[in-house]
Amino acid sequence: MEEPSRTLRKRILNISSVPTAKSDPAGIDIPAVATVVVTSEHPSHPIDYVFDDYDQAGARHWVAAKPGEQCVIIDFDTPQTIHQIALTIDEKEVQRLQELTVSVSSDGGRSYREVVRQEYNFSPPGTTREYENWTMPPTRVSHLRLQIKPDKGGKPCYATLTSLILH
Repeated sequence: MEEPSRTLRKRILNISSVPTAKSDPAGIDIPAVATVVVTSEHPSHPIDYVFDDYDQAGARHWVAAKPGEQCVIIDFDTPQTIHQIALTIDEKEVQRLQELTVSVSSDGGRSYREVVRQEYNFSPPGTTREYENWTMPPTRVSHLRLQIKPDKGGKPCYATLTSLILH
């Protein structure tokens, strides 16, 4: 298996400390302009894969190291203007109802404003992929946070993310 071409700056985050309240030629080059903070990652499926420019079926993807709610935060070196968020999630094994919340911060991560809350039904082998592309008013963002509840029914499921592209 080929390793990512760029080194992604990252650190593992304890979810209790999370505040409440993919690079693409046309998108923001996340490895160049941000640190990615993640609650956990499986050693064989690091968060780096989310930004490796590949999101076709069978693509490498991030998988949490433990079941339950997870958080991914993009901590920008300097605020970025975001007007579009595109993501892909693949789930080929477990039937589940996932909830994803996307929030942004303009004050260095001290407070967040929710911009999207979405639920997805995965029903392998039928429905295994979700692609979303959200447009929002151009916003200067210091942090972008994804909170992923992998199964609203409480099954011990692992959060996954195949790609995240910000414009």
